Amino acid sequence: MKTNGFFPEFHGNFGFGCMRLPMIGSEVDKEQFSKMADAFIKAGFNYFDTAHGYIGGKSELAVKECLSGRHPRSEFLLTDKLTESYFEKEEDIVPFFESQLEACGVEYFDFYLMHAQNRNNYVKFKACRAYETAAELKRQGRIRHFGLSFHDSAETLDMILTEHPEVDVVQIQFNYLDYTDPSVDSRGVYEVCERHGKPVIVMEPVKGGQLVGLPDEAQAVLDSLNGGSNASYAIRFAAGFPNVCMVLSGMSDMDQMNDNISFMKDFTPLDERELSAVETVRGVLDSMTVVPCTGCRYCVEQNKCPRDIPIPRLFGLLNNMSKFKNFNGKRFYEWHTAKHGKASDCIRCGRCEKVCPQHIEIRRMLLKVSEMFDE
Repeated sequence: MKTNGFFPEFHGNFGFGCMRLPMIGSEVDKEQFSKMADAFIKAGFNYFDTAHGYIGGKSELAVKECLSGRHPRSEFLLTDKLTESYFEKEEDIVPFFESQLEACGVEYFDFYLMHAQNRNNYVKFKACRAYETAAELKRQGRIRHFGLSFHDSAETLDMILTEHPEVDVVQIQFNYLDYTDPSVDSRGVYEVCERHGKPVIVMEPVKGGQLVGLPDEAQAVLDSLNGGSNASYAIRFAAGFPNVCMVLSGMSDMDQMNDNISFMKDFTPLDERELSAVETVRGVLDSMTVVPCTGCRYCVEQNKCPRDIPIPRLFGLLNNMSKFKNFNGKRFYEWHTAKHGKASDCIRCGRCEKVCPQHIEIRRMLLKVSEMFDE
């Protein structure tokens, strides 16, 4: 089992993400989750990750019942997060933190992350002194390490880490497809972590399950290896980078658990043949792109859309629908447009097209988005 020089308390480099737990209808299947937690710990791993908003608040409670209520505290490490929607001012943070400890049934968190940081919500975290509060909780021993999870550009992460060098760790979205995708820029974000000397925890190594349900041409490439599962190549790709100390997998049944344990218990990075295959798969998926959007955001920032349509995000959904067999685009569309305009709200003013460096016919492509997702 791989050890790391960043956090000696880690048992291996593989973590259990508790955002996609086994479910029975709308409730967590606690019997199966308990068995999965037992199997995970028995295999020698110990890192669990949750957040208050996961599964509508049910993830933390399931952690208490199935993990902390059944295993000694010394057998597991637990990460939780401070999410923007659960505080409005500095004074709200500690009471919320204490409610999370109670919900999870623990007296301290091994890791506590500023959740889903980006250029917009960082303003609120900064104004409410969230980083300073986390540092104080660490001094009190109620947090062992603190850091942030991140969804934005490399430039934004560089700014945050420059302003907060005290951060212990950064959790980023990182997988072989997003590695070269300019709209996600996993590679650039990872390299910022390296420059700042921050160890990396990887989330979404299988891109929310999308890299499991591949189109036939891409699947044939991985099948030719006569080796592991699609998930194994994706997770091992991420875990093979030197600054990656932990890779999370959101496992929702015992079969996924057993598969992941089989190749992470005695972890080996991808060899040259496997890396070449993964690069070929990436090329196949890139060739299926419908909209050549690079995610520069000029259309929504330099010439703001009067209907506040999140154009790059919606184009990303359109592209993913063309690539992945099991991509639930409708759910993501509703999430991205919950507080923003829908594709059908476009008034065809053309302001976005005037500033698009890729000269995309944005109005025409928004019609395609609307036809696919708007009822």
